[in-house]
Amino acid sequence: GQPLSMRCCVLCNSSCGLTCAPIKIKNRSILSLLAQYVTVKAVGWLGSRQRNRLESDTRDIHRVQEETLLQRLQKHSDTVYGKHYAFRSIKDTETFQQQHPVTDYNHYEKFVERVAKGEQNVLISEKPLILAMTSGTSGSSRMLLSTKDTNTEFFLQGVTICLDAMRHTFPATDCLQKTLKLFYSPIFRQSEAGIPIGPNSSTPASSKHMLHLYTTPAPVYQVLNERDALYLHLLFGLKDHNLGMLESNFCSTVFYAFRALEERWKDLVVDVEVGMINSNLSLKADVRRALEKLMKPDPERAAELTAQFEEGFERIALRIWPQLHLVLTVDSGSNQIYGEMLRRQYCKDIPFYSPFYAATEGLIGVNLWPQQESRQYLLCPRSMFCEFIPEEDLDSERPKTLLMEQLQEGHNYELLVTNASGLFRYRIGDVVKVVGFHNQCPKVEFQYRRGQMLSVRGEKVSESLFLGALKKAVTQWPGARLIDYSCVESGILGSASGIAQPHYLVFVELKGVRNLSEEQRYKLDHCLQEDSDIYRSFRMKGSIGPMRVQLVREGTFQELKDRMMAFSSASSNNFKMQRVIRSREFADFLLQRAFS
Repeated sequence: GQPLSMRCCVLCNSSCGLTCAPIKIKNRSILSLLAQYVTVKAVGWLGSRQRNRLESDTRDIHRVQEETLLQRLQKHSDTVYGKHYAFRSIKDTETFQQQHPVTDYNHYEKFVERVAKGEQNVLISEKPLILAMTSGTSGSSRMLLSTKDTNTEFFLQGVTICLDAMRHTFPATDCLQKTLKLFYSPIFRQSEAGIPIGPNSSTPASSKHMLHLYTTPAPVYQVLNERDALYLHLLFGLKDHNLGMLESNFCSTVFYAFRALEERWKDLVVDVEVGMINSNLSLKADVRRALEKLMKPDPERAAELTAQFEEGFERIALRIWPQLHLVLTVDSGSNQIYGEMLRRQYCKDIPFYSPFYAATEGLIGVNLWPQQESRQYLLCPRSMFCEFIPEEDLDSERPKTLLMEQLQEGHNYELLVTNASGLFRYRIGDVVKVVGFHNQCPKVEFQYRRGQMLSVRGEKVSESLFLGALKKAVTQWPGARLIDYSCVESGILGSASGIAQPHYLVFVELKGVRNLSEEQRYKLDHCLQEDSDIYRSFRMKGSIGPMRVQLVREGTFQELKDRMMAFSSASSNNFKMQRVIRSREFADFLLQRAFS
């Protein structure tokens, strides 16, 4: 149990099966290394087994999907809901589609309320682990049920398979180096029946076996103030010269962590040097004591860090952590811009792996192609039963739905799921594009959330379409770097929006420019007209007025995130910035921070 200074792999040299190059590991006990070794090997074995099963499943997709559906219906057939829809009588997919309607959240709200009050056997046959709050990206946060099955599926069909793909693609990660995992402990409240209400995410501190993988010690997960918790994540990460990986649910969390590092590095370096915890952090006495026991003065590491920080923050991750092999985080969808900024600045020359496509409803897909630039996810055929509404039928009162084997490459579809925790033929609001097939199973790219489309005249400009135009416009603004953005339809602001015609207000946080000329601002409107025939048609007719581009001061979107979080029950770990703001209060907030 004594700290050692040794080389990896310390346990059995080349016979251990780990593929790491020799790296000097400081201040790690044999017990800590052994625990990490056992965890890595166990998850590796599980991942290989699950990957083989997935491969087999993708060759007979209709059978596997129908099996998954019938298992769900059988399990919940004796609930109030299951009896109402005669689940016991359903023996195939076609009968299920005939007997059960396509649903949205309103269909479930009263059932969920009954579960929250403690009523048994309403939607599901067991008591839920938590009442899970959605992130509220495209509107208000919703309360869904989360069960043991949901979590087990996510681990077996998601985590283990993605770690298997990671190990094969990035063999340097198969080592006994630690990971800096950015995670904020959520705050839960209780329902009338005592069921926890909060985000569907478990803290790393809930598993002692997993803690050995991370630089952050257990007491940090008792710190509920996000700013203080981030400081401590960074502090214990900076202490480890041999850090192997950065990990977070979403790329935005990694990006804002580096922004905080740029702002607070001097305080952090002092703590590393003297072996103390900053006195300005609001910590409980027992938490501070526990953390300070883990601190030792390290003037050598402090001098090393200072030298790198004083050179600036381009490529800083690799300069302070020379053995860093990977950033493991979702960087698709609304997180795409944060990934691009990290790769261009703080995390230059480090590969990124976006492992999952998931939601509060459950695991949707896994990325088996980590090095592919466009993030493609293979749908998980045993996680949820999936149906698809063709994009052209999204507004139909009774839309037709297709099954996995009926999809066509190059087409867009809205996803419907039947999951393990009481949702049946449920429209989750995500529109995906089928980009190919792995055997019979579709590979998809996320396109947009239905509630996050710009539409002042029925033109329906999606998030992906608008972002493409914005990125093109930014290249025509010399010296500008995009930090963040959101859009507001003029009707939300009424007379405060300016011109009478319906139009878009675009709030943009930029780095590298202090202002834009009217001509430069118009570039964005022009780029969107180039990319969208419908938008151009409305602009040419004068039905939609010119776009108004407003620059906002530095830090505005971090403040907006904090404000949105204050009005939400969702967790910071699952937060996604709203690209189309539909709240007058948040729109006014942005307007007040515009300086041009």
